[in-house]
Amino acid sequence: MARLADYFVLVAFGPHPRGSGEGQGQILQRFPEKDWEDNPFPQGIELFCQPSGWQLCPERNPPTFFVAVLTDINSERHYCACLTFWEPVEPTQEGLCTEDTAEREEEAGEGGLVGLSPAAPGPPGQLFAPKTLVLVSRLDHVEVFRNSLGLIYTIHVEGLNVGLENVVGNLLTCVIPLAGGSQRTISLGAGDRQVIQTPLTDSLPISRCSVALLFRQLGITNVLSLFCAALTEHKVLFLSRSYQRLSDACRGLLALLFPLRYSFTYVPILPAQLLEVLSTPTPFIIGVNAAFQAEAQELLDVIVADLDGGTVTVPECVHIPPLPEPLQSQTHSILSMVLDPELELADLAFPPPTTSTSSLKMQDKELRAVFLRLFAQLLQGYRWCLHMVRIHPEPVIRFHKAAFLGQRGLVEDDFLMKVLEGMAFAGFVSERGVPYRPTDLFDELVAHEVARMRADENHPQRVLRHVKELAEQLYKNENPYPAVAMHKVQRPGEASHLRRAPRPFPRLDEGTVQWIVDQATAKLQGAPPAVKAEKRTTVPSGPPMTAILERTSGLHGNSARRLEVVRNCISYVFEGKMLEAKKLLPAVLRALKGRAARRCLAQELHLHVQQNRAVLDHQQFDFVVRMMNCCLQDCTSLDEHGIAAALLPLVTAFCRKLSPGVTQFAYSCVQEHVVWSTPQFWEAMFYGDVQTHIRALYLEPAEDRDPSQVCGDSLGPRGGAGLALAHPRPLGQVGEAPAQADERSALDVASEQRRLWPTLSREKQQELVQKEESTVFSQAIHYANRMSYLLLPLDGSKSRLLRERAGLGDLESASNSLVTNSMAGSVAESYDTESGFEDAETCDVPGAVVRFINRFVDKVCTESGVTSDHLKGLHVMVPDIVQMHIETLEAVQRESKRLPPIQKPKLLRPRLLPGEQCVLDGLRVYLLPDGREGGAGGSRGGPALLPAEGAVFLTTYRVIFTGMPTDPLVGEQVVVRSFPVAALTKEERINIQTPSDQYLPDGLQLRSCTFQLLKMVFDEEVGSDSAELFRKQLHKLRYPPDIRGTFALTLGSAHTPGRPPRATKDKGPSFRTLSRNFMKNAKRTIGRQYVTRKKYNPPSWEHRGQPSPEDQEDEISVSEELEPSTLTPSLALKPSDRMTMSSLVERACCRDYQRLGLGTLSSSLSRAKSEPFRISPVNRMYAICRSYPGLLIVPQSVQDNALQRVSRCYRQNRFPVVCWRSGRSKAVLLRSGGLHGKGVVGLFKAQNAPSPGQSQADSSSLEQEKYLQAVVSSMPRYADASGRNTLSGFSSAHMGSHVPSPRARVTTLSNPMAASASRRTAPRGKWGSVRASGRSGGLSTDVGTRLAGMGPPQANGAPPDPGFLRPQRAALYIIGDKAQLKGVRPDPLQQWELVPIEVFETRQVKGSFKKLLKACVPGYPATEPGSASFLCSLEDSEWLIQIHKLLQVSVLVVELLDSGSSVLVSLEDGWDITTQVVSLVQLLSDPFYRTLEGFRLLVEKEWLSFGHRFSHRGAHTLAGQSSGFTPVFLQFLDCVHQVHLQFPMEFEFSPFYLKFLGYHHASHRFRTFLLDSDYERIELGLLYEEKGERRGQPACRSVWEYVERLSKRTPVFYNYLYAPEDTEVLRPYSNVSNLKVWDFYTEETLAEGPPYDWELAQGPPEPPEEERPDGGAPQSRRRVVWPCYDSCPRAQPDAISQLLEELQRLETELGRPPERWKDAWDRVKAAQRLEGRQDGRGTPSSLLVSSVPHHRRSLGVYLQEGPVGSTLSLSLDSDQSSGSTASGSRQAARRSTSTLYSQFQTAESENRSYEGTLYKKGAFMKPWKARWFVLDKTKHQLRYYDHRVDTECKGFIDLAEVEAVAPGTPTLGAPKTVDEKAFFDVKTTRRVYNFCAQDVPSAQQWVDQIQSCLSDA
Repeated sequence: MARLADYFVLVAFGPHPRGSGEGQGQILQRFPEKDWEDNPFPQGIELFCQPSGWQLCPERNPPTFFVAVLTDINSERHYCACLTFWEPVEPTQEGLCTEDTAEREEEAGEGGLVGLSPAAPGPPGQLFAPKTLVLVSRLDHVEVFRNSLGLIYTIHVEGLNVGLENVVGNLLTCVIPLAGGSQRTISLGAGDRQVIQTPLTDSLPISRCSVALLFRQLGITNVLSLFCAALTEHKVLFLSRSYQRLSDACRGLLALLFPLRYSFTYVPILPAQLLEVLSTPTPFIIGVNAAFQAEAQELLDVIVADLDGGTVTVPECVHIPPLPEPLQSQTHSILSMVLDPELELADLAFPPPTTSTSSLKMQDKELRAVFLRLFAQLLQGYRWCLHMVRIHPEPVIRFHKAAFLGQRGLVEDDFLMKVLEGMAFAGFVSERGVPYRPTDLFDELVAHEVARMRADENHPQRVLRHVKELAEQLYKNENPYPAVAMHKVQRPGEASHLRRAPRPFPRLDEGTVQWIVDQATAKLQGAPPAVKAEKRTTVPSGPPMTAILERTSGLHGNSARRLEVVRNCISYVFEGKMLEAKKLLPAVLRALKGRAARRCLAQELHLHVQQNRAVLDHQQFDFVVRMMNCCLQDCTSLDEHGIAAALLPLVTAFCRKLSPGVTQFAYSCVQEHVVWSTPQFWEAMFYGDVQTHIRALYLEPAEDRDPSQVCGDSLGPRGGAGLALAHPRPLGQVGEAPAQADERSALDVASEQRRLWPTLSREKQQELVQKEESTVFSQAIHYANRMSYLLLPLDGSKSRLLRERAGLGDLESASNSLVTNSMAGSVAESYDTESGFEDAETCDVPGAVVRFINRFVDKVCTESGVTSDHLKGLHVMVPDIVQMHIETLEAVQRESKRLPPIQKPKLLRPRLLPGEQCVLDGLRVYLLPDGREGGAGGSRGGPALLPAEGAVFLTTYRVIFTGMPTDPLVGEQVVVRSFPVAALTKEERINIQTPSDQYLPDGLQLRSCTFQLLKMVFDEEVGSDSAELFRKQLHKLRYPPDIRGTFALTLGSAHTPGRPPRATKDKGPSFRTLSRNFMKNAKRTIGRQYVTRKKYNPPSWEHRGQPSPEDQEDEISVSEELEPSTLTPSLALKPSDRMTMSSLVERACCRDYQRLGLGTLSSSLSRAKSEPFRISPVNRMYAICRSYPGLLIVPQSVQDNALQRVSRCYRQNRFPVVCWRSGRSKAVLLRSGGLHGKGVVGLFKAQNAPSPGQSQADSSSLEQEKYLQAVVSSMPRYADASGRNTLSGFSSAHMGSHVPSPRARVTTLSNPMAASASRRTAPRGKWGSVRASGRSGGLSTDVGTRLAGMGPPQANGAPPDPGFLRPQRAALYIIGDKAQLKGVRPDPLQQWELVPIEVFETRQVKGSFKKLLKACVPGYPATEPGSASFLCSLEDSEWLIQIHKLLQVSVLVVELLDSGSSVLVSLEDGWDITTQVVSLVQLLSDPFYRTLEGFRLLVEKEWLSFGHRFSHRGAHTLAGQSSGFTPVFLQFLDCVHQVHLQFPMEFEFSPFYLKFLGYHHASHRFRTFLLDSDYERIELGLLYEEKGERRGQPACRSVWEYVERLSKRTPVFYNYLYAPEDTEVLRPYSNVSNLKVWDFYTEETLAEGPPYDWELAQGPPEPPEEERPDGGAPQSRRRVVWPCYDSCPRAQPDAISQLLEELQRLETELGRPPERWKDAWDRVKAAQRLEGRQDGRGTPSSLLVSSVPHHRRSLGVYLQEGPVGSTLSLSLDSDQSSGSTASGSRQAARRSTSTLYSQFQTAESENRSYEGTLYKKGAFMKPWKARWFVLDKTKHQLRYYDHRVDTECKGFIDLAEVEAVAPGTPTLGAPKTVDEKAFFDVKTTRRVYNFCAQDVPSAQQWVDQIQSCLSDA
């Protein structure tokens, strides 16, 4: 029970003592006059009665009422209800107050009160003074106070016949209950009646309507801001002109904060005199009259809420953290539903009749319910984080903040962090943490409703229902009795304040009032106390905590698989299966990034601790320490997830014996973590452990655990620290295997004890208090020890505590050393010695540790109520503990230094090829990162594999590094890098610091042309002599003095690589004999069998059946009896002769000539005149040209003896010979070296010569002219009757005008017609104007411009338009170097024309390649991140510009050949760029060369036989060392790769095949690419080996042989997309933007080294299951694939390869001999082709060629033809009629999308966009027939079937070919009954199809559907 009112005070206006204009309040009377004992009279009431100041008024104001709140020194709130009325001023008072009226006017005017005016004295200037009745109470019954004071005023004003003393006396003696929901009726003795209802629960605040009003005034967002500001301890200031509003707003804000209590300054109405309070540094909630707004604006850190204006102003310097999502948005939306229920219905089409909105009071409770729910969600599970530190005599409770944040997943959340650190929450814990107390609505909500709230999250209506239920309870709490009897209180009449009161408020008789009070007091003392006993219960804990937002922890989710790996690894460690553990360790270390795995580790390690101790051997110790360090390195200083807490007891349990009596514990190796130097962590741990032990005190002895286990197990019960929070089972903890009998938590035990406490005897109480105190004390000693363990380092001179900020330390040194056996030095050295304590000296480690421990002990012991004696004892003990531990550590450190040194990893021996021998065994090195992403993990993901530690090996074939990453977290992945010795391009010494921080001067960087880089430093154990020896041996192997020293030639021979080269000369005597025989017999022998080597399987060529026309001619005619065209060798020849002669004809070029039908092989007497060309054996002795093959194709009409003379005009005697003929246009491609300067003079005179061809100085020039004439004559369509323009536009005048840009200068083909925009107006020269496609507008360029790459570009960088040549064209174009052809005139007869172009030289190729190599393999980590620096270096290299030029020239030549003109490519010496261009032209023009067999023939013919200088360009020997590596062949392969990318379906070989050749052309593993010409190969005896010699040789000597062998086993070289078109001429885009960097340059596989030596790459990395030496568990088949480490194609092969492997496996299982993959694949393809044919798709040849220009089979668009006059149509087959195979240059183009699609689509998956019956007119003279038609928009086809259910398509119309759909007319035989308008025609490029529908609407429908399909395309 409590008094309704403590004091009644009458305050009146009084003059200011110092005579200033302001008045001041004077207390006239107060009742009772003596203070109550329990409640002294509050000071300063007179200020709060008139907050704006005491001032006189010129008129009577109506009475006002408000409630001010005063807070006393004990934080008790006193409610002062103030009723103010005005009375006329007495004359004496008036005289005092009129002095200063003028000044006061302004001030008062600002306030809401009317200012004084200097009126004349007398009645008109009558002033009124305020007088206030004040009621002071500790209870908050505003309405009762309003009524009571109103009654007193009414009695006074109305002059009622009631004694005011009685009323006041009754008011002061009225006693009412505090809570419990009772109802009390009171009367003050004036015929009045009031009903007072007390709330049900005292703890719930009373808000009436204040919350609802606050939301109405400020809105949702603003109130939420204020709510967060108040919770996070910001200053909040309310402004309003109404004092009652200020009171309500403050009351509302406080009600929202429930269950937290606001404990800072709270002044709802602040008087003007106290405004300086606003500058206080502490947080507050204050209300101020709006008149003082100006003062409020000066405050920089105060949040101002203007209630009248509805705004909240937050200063810039204040940051209010918002609620954590999703709570912020959820709360916002629920509030809007409560405040504006119509919002949900606003969009409804048929809104329900308006629903009745809640009353204001009810809405108020609903809003509070929303915030109550919010707190329940925020603080859900808070009781699981309480630590019961003491139970008796009073509960001491601590909250484990870090664990709570960790469990809720809100570690980063600013808002919750601040709330938990705030005073309000501290009060919440001490008040609500108590386990045994009365409970209220919040306790129920947080314990039982959380699951419901979570389930309702996404159901707004259910949330609203819940809110309403809670609101009901809150409402019922405030109004327990809804049907309240009406108050009956008299009120003054209307405008009573304006009537003249008969007299001022009377002075009351103190005696009367006092007597009434005394009487009541005496009566109360006699009566028994009517205190309603509080119902106390155990507070429910509720369900365990869950995260607010279920965040997936990304990569390291809690997968059972990871936990299983951790468990397995630990069990292996403790079972001693170290090899197994070692294999699992990398996976475990990665898994330990995840929280669940770290918990699992702690649990598992706990199982291996018996009696607080676990002695391990050295290896086990290292493993355990390494895993612990990995766990701890991710722990923050707060240890939110309890990982450090779980490991703390373990670090003092695991140990190893160093020597008798010396034991090293794990703690000495895991000190390097920030968590150990965080006081909060130690406090939480301490309180958790204390709770465990306090709980154990009160459990029955039977339930109690073994005390030692209790000691060692810090993983206390439910409210405990550490893992207990993570696994909120009541008790079963990490370290506890046995289930506990008693499942009660510490809070339950405490609750029970608090309940029993009053029943215990005094002695028993004392005993329990003492027991608890000594428990806390013993734990404090225990923790002093523990802290000294983890804070004192092994090396006593250094401590982690002495850091400015205790960071994690250098992980490298911490975790790397832990693997080792000698722990001592390495851990200690990683400490650094900056002081974090002001008073700590660097050397005073023990002092710093003692101070740290003492601070901790002081804090926890004071909080836990340890006696001062005990505390003093502790302070004495701590230095001794520290000193003792230091002495122990000295012994440990001494012994640990004696451990065996760090074991270096075992050298991993590389696998060698058959015949490969080790020259230098492994030298220990570190392989350093070199800027490629592979080793560093990079953007492709994966660990940093470099730096790696291992060894470098030098073999006769390769340089190989094998090793393992030095970073222990990467694990034991084997890193392999190797490259062929022959590929080494640069070797330089480097000086670098290694990862182990020793300065090792011997470093070496080796770079190879296969794009590998070894950047390594030798280990200190490798002497400089060994390093030097390595360099010398490497140099010797790289540059052998003689070509016979290369690996391919020494392989398999008897001698060892160290022998002098002389010894190799006699290794193959048969070779020498062979070549001698060959030279002798060549003159006599003729005829040869056409035999392919056994390893070829050439496709059947059309010419196979015919006799193949090949011939050799000789001055001496022999063998006349043989038929000229047969190739059967004479049986009369000796076997050796036959073999020798046939060898020459067996060369690739000969077989290719035969395929192309070039020339005949016959004697001079019986030469087949019909053939334009013949095969000449003139060079069979390599006498004319050493770098040409023995057999050459020359015009039939040219005699052999003339060739000798012709050859002199050309460089290196490389005269023009035919190397390819187009099967369709019969144009031929010739190649030669460049012209000699002298020889040209006669043939091409200067332009000012008087007449062409006059005086011939040199007969050879005549021969040359005749020779060219003969070439022209040999062409079928060489003569062109019409006169024609020549390429005269290409004169040097025009050439000179082109100045290329500086970057392009080196590589541009020149721009012969430089600025020829003028061409558009006057087309000059041969090339005319070029019509560009519609996309790029009408650009006009010429060939020269295009070759220079400087003219207007083609659309998309498209190839030149087929129609860009004029119809009058030369029979032969000579493409020559601009420099050679300078100033020459064209051929006088205009049968050939010169096309001078500017080409790059080989030295530019070499320079460009060097830069490319540096771009792709930089050698040092990139300075700027991303690919920008790579792309810049790539651009600088100009490599792609050179590729662009080559492709551009090749496409030009292809166009010329396709148009029927022949081309002679005559550049440089004829063996570099000429070879590149000629090979590319053949590849683009002839589909045969795009097969595996054809590409081999092309390389053998053009590169090997025609003498590309492989040895010279590859610097194979010592002699070539200075010239360096020039990758001409690699550049050609790159061009092929670019074409392959654009036309993936045209090549039979895969991109891997190109990389394979790119690697092995430089590797010297095979003999194929050695030496410079056939002549040199014969000289060395390499070309024709005796067949018998091959038998015993397991190694392949030829790369082709190897490819063929491998292809039988695996489809690695085969392209599954291969689906060629027979007529296909490829015209690739050549713009740099269309080119891609070849991945051969950038990719690497660190798992196995380069994948091009197949035997090495395929090796099994692990022993099979049965061979496991340690009997470990069999591994699962799962494995991790790292893109930067593994070979992805091998780890994840494409589907077809996988299916073929599966097929082979199944065949093996079934016991069938596995068939070859190629057979299986061909069978599948054949079956599919058959299906396709049945499907009506026709044969590929007729359908895959589409007539629409817009479909390439690759990307892009073709240029359209222009009018016939201006452009030349280069059709594929100009004389072909438009039949089944579409003709014209457009059809050269690509298959349409539909056919492309059909190739991959099976017959079953039909797409039917529209279907129905149509009559179709058959072809010529065929009748009309009804068919079922299907329109397929996906495949873009109109298919037809015999009838509706027919599954077999009878044919289709490709919509890509449709040109128009038009109305048709009935023709002969059309259906008679059908309307004329139902006919329509579909016109395609091939023919017109006539259709007829059943009626007009369906015809219209069909036409519309087809049209829409066409427009979609």
